[in-house]
Amino acid sequence: MNARRRFLAGMLAAGVIPKTGWASAGMPAWLAAAGTQDGGFVLCGITSAREIAFRIPIPARGHAAAAHPTKPHAVAFARRPGTFALVIDCATGEVRSRLASLPGHHFYGHGAFSADGSVLFTSENDYNRARGMIGVWDATDGYRRITAFESGGIGPHDIKRLSGTDTLVVANGGIETHPDSGRAKLNLATMQPNLSYIAEGQVTETVTLPRDLRLNSIRHLALSKTGTVAFGMQWESAGHPRALVGLHKRGAEPVLCTAPEHVTREMQGYVGSIAMDNFGERIAVTSPRGGVVQTYDATTGNFVSSHPQTDACGVASNGTGFTVTDGTGGIARLGNGSNDRRRVDGLMWDNHLVPVGT
Repeated sequence: MNARRRFLAGMLAAGVIPKTGWASAGMPAWLAAAGTQDGGFVLCGITSAREIAFRIPIPARGHAAAAHPTKPHAVAFARRPGTFALVIDCATGEVRSRLASLPGHHFYGHGAFSADGSVLFTSENDYNRARGMIGVWDATDGYRRITAFESGGIGPHDIKRLSGTDTLVVANGGIETHPDSGRAKLNLATMQPNLSYIAEGQVTETVTLPRDLRLNSIRHLALSKTGTVAFGMQWESAGHPRALVGLHKRGAEPVLCTAPEHVTREMQGYVGSIAMDNFGERIAVTSPRGGVVQTYDATTGNFVSSHPQTDACGVASNGTGFTVTDGTGGIARLGNGSNDRRRVDGLMWDNHLVPVGT
């Protein structure tokens, strides 16, 4: 028996098992950014029991994060239009790398790792050329920027990797912005959102909405293991759109989820986040503006249920239903006809609840 084996055998005999991967960070099920009562900002790990696994300071308001598939590393993204992203070792709280956007670019708050974790992809705005870009970073070499390629549209926001592949799907919101104009929307007269599928840096498929939904900005994505993409939208006009949630499978036309008019109005034109359950059967969408969480059948697109929750935004599957976070510190379990909510004092959850280990 070599020295390493003898060491491990001794550890096991003493009942001490070294923790590796996300276990070393307290086995969080999700990552979430939050504000604190003293005006600070943190990135937190939340366990499936809705306990706080870790709480790590970040320099400004966060949006979403990207979880490395094997290491306890999270990339915390600034809220749009942000120019920083931090690679954080969630087991130690150490900042491993600081990603800075290129001159003339800013991040859009989202990113995704390749299947093997060797590459990080980031959604970005090349604002001087009014085009969306996907940044490519080498996660094996200190997150060195390798290259970038076009996102297939304007205003790429959420970005996900199709299960079992390194094909990306990008929510191009269609809205042109520029830091000199703050968060003003500069091209509503011509905006055209789309979903873009990208393989090896090349757009392989582009999906657009019907003309009457041209002002429905595609913002957030949820994916099933069988390739169904659910997308949530934000309406950039007066009145209310006929749909704020859609479904797509490659090679097919998008399917808009249907709901009674009063149900769609509850969302106040704004989907803040979207999730799909582990079986690919149900979708949950949140609206902090409407203070509501809605669910839809992911096979038919039909409306299922509506649940009030003040300032609800982050949502993720929890195996049997959904977990929802809100801006008052609430973490709710939604499923089986119940809405079991507990509150974490001193935290105000931000937009997203990002799964770990998927």
